[in-house]
Amino acid sequence: MIERIIDKRPHDLGGGFEVGRVLPFHARRMVGPYIFFDHMGPVDLAAGIPRELDVRPHPHIGLSTVTYLYDGALTHRDSLGFHQEIRPGEVNWMVAGSGITHSERFEYARAHGAHMHGIQAWVALPVEDEETDPAFYHHEGADLPTWNEQGIRGRLIAGEAEGMRAAVKVHSPQFYMHWDMEAGASRILPAEYEERAIYVAAGTAELAGQRVHAGQMAVFEPGRDVPVHAEERSTLMALGGAPIGPRFLFWNFVSSSRDRIEQAKEDWRRQRMKLPDDDDREFAPLPAEGKA
Repeated sequence: MIERIIDKRPHDLGGGFEVGRVLPFHARRMVGPYIFFDHMGPVDLAAGIPRELDVRPHPHIGLSTVTYLYDGALTHRDSLGFHQEIRPGEVNWMVAGSGITHSERFEYARAHGAHMHGIQAWVALPVEDEETDPAFYHHEGADLPTWNEQGIRGRLIAGEAEGMRAAVKVHSPQFYMHWDMEAGASRILPAEYEERAIYVAAGTAELAGQRVHAGQMAVFEPGRDVPVHAEERSTLMALGGAPIGPRFLFWNFVSSSRDRIEQAKEDWRRQRMKLPDDDDREFAPLPAEGKA
């Protein structure tokens, strides 16, 4: 029932802040439309941390980004003029489409110190929506359906699942869920979508009869319900959806067209993409080929 298990790999975002990268993986590039999945932390940041740890202004095309935190806070600024603090349990959903730039800074941690822990994911857009106008949405509260089962607290972050629908605007059939499970709690991941995975962000869980530890993603074969059992108190992320076809990926650019990737690289190299409002004094340089 488990197609493969993917371990997170350390990846430096460029300023010394390290995340655990899960997707893309060489043998499994995507799960449904989810083409990128980074586990941030858990890590304690002391007050006064240097600005070099921040994610400087950088560009995106052809995707939506989703930032979701368990702990801490991040400050988002983008080239559309949005300035948003994201806190635990909230969703920043940014549609890059034809092109957008943004920064993500640890301003709260710099001022107060913070325990940072969260997930950043990218959702590839369908071919017909790859050049849609960029947009930004912030969601919290009733926009994100929550529920309680015996020993389980759940939240639907995006898409539709189990009769629920999140308010986040998505462009293809998909789901993205957060489960906090007490030791001994069990539930089922239904066979609603062709491609599905569960990432264990904390704890240890038995997925389809196999033990999966924190920092591992289990990708499942289609067509069968997946039994899930928490061996200890655990945090799980369930995600997936309908496949949307292969994509090219370079750095922060995703597209069905290699030529479009090359155009985006040239646009950034020649500084033809507007930087975020109130954050336009520095930017992340285009990486060398093979280092993206």
